[in-house]
Amino acid sequence: MALTGRAALLAALGSLPVGIWAPDWTGVLAVDGALAVACACDYALAAPVRRLRLSRSGDTSVRLGETADVTLTVTNPSHRPLRARLRDAWPPSSWQPGTEATASRHPLTVPPGERRRLTTRLRPTRRGDRQADRVTIRSYGPLGLAARQATHKVPWTVRVLPPFTSRKHLPSKLARLRELDGRTSVLARGEGTEFDSLREYVPGDDTRSIDWRATARQTAVAVRTWRPERDRHILIVLDTGRTSAGRVGDAPRLDSAMDAALLLAALASRAGDRVDLLAYDRRVRTSVQGRTSVDLLPSLVNAMAPLEPELVETDARGLTATVLRTAPRRSLVVLLTTLDAAPIEEGLLPVLPRLTQRHTVLLASVADPHVARMSASRGTTDSVYEAAAAAQAQEERRRIADQLRHHGVTVVDATPEDLAPALSDAYLALKSAGRL
Repeated sequence: MALTGRAALLAALGSLPVGIWAPDWTGVLAVDGALAVACACDYALAAPVRRLRLSRSGDTSVRLGETADVTLTVTNPSHRPLRARLRDAWPPSSWQPGTEATASRHPLTVPPGERRRLTTRLRPTRRGDRQADRVTIRSYGPLGLAARQATHKVPWTVRVLPPFTSRKHLPSKLARLRELDGRTSVLARGEGTEFDSLREYVPGDDTRSIDWRATARQTAVAVRTWRPERDRHILIVLDTGRTSAGRVGDAPRLDSAMDAALLLAALASRAGDRVDLLAYDRRVRTSVQGRTSVDLLPSLVNAMAPLEPELVETDARGLTATVLRTAPRRSLVVLLTTLDAAPIEEGLLPVLPRLTQRHTVLLASVADPHVARMSASRGTTDSVYEAAAAAQAQEERRRIADQLRHHGVTVVDATPEDLAPALSDAYLALKSAGRL
């Protein structure tokens, strides 16, 4: 038996104390004799809670930052009306800070033999799977003096997907792709390696594009036009080692890398290229291969959702071997990792020639905008020291980037807001130059 605050207040005002044993309590509670009888009757009239039948329905996935509604159906098979308070418990990261107390608790009234539905609105603050915990129900008697309480397990999982905030850049990147592909009035002449068509020469055309055989068959000078290659293979590799756990702004570097990977995948699939995904640190964390352009993005966001950085040093040799097995033919390998000196010089650079001999390699890294702000600070002794430290860090990243470029790697180093469009621009530049 659980006594309510109302019963405790009446007990404090009582004048004839007697004792009753409350199993939920640690001792004997003194109450008035008449009140004891009332509490016992109230407890007996409260609807039983262990016999209640509960089930769930609703959303099974949601993008980070959006809301998900999960409906809990409570069926009362007893012959007594259920008057209760219900708590639908979820992990703390399922709510915005400070909202759990109001969002998870519901008043509940269910007549005998009927059922009612309650909706719990989640607003997760982290990616991954959020699993429902316990449903606790406290059933009150008609006087509100005593209550029955029980806990039920009602399993449900909501997968929190990456938000894909960079999708706002997709229309402008697709417009640039259409220009490269010759589907607008702006034609990129002499670019790409796949022959598209012949047209009449206009001043300013590259003379190397003149088709002399076609010119001989007609009265006007004819030039060849080209279009970017299609059906190329792109392998996006997410480094999930310890460096991806570093926070830049409000999110880990891994989240920014995921966002850039999604924009690139959406753009490349529209360009007719095949896109695969590999997440690796010391073993394969997830892999997406062989998806059609329709299924690609849903498969990627679903695979990325539960990924978390691992606090281990990435095995560069194992990563290289896995990439070579996954992409046996020439591909564009997009490696989203760090530009820190130690992981690159001691890990990636010794094995990089194995990748560049077979594949075109593009490396993208998340830069910290706070470092740029520090490098511009002046006015006090502390700010000057901060500026010197920031300048040294920036110079170190430039040095590492130059070493990578010396090995034929295209390097993109940008802040979280700029990484996704910068990576897509680098892809379009490679496609325009016929290097895929």
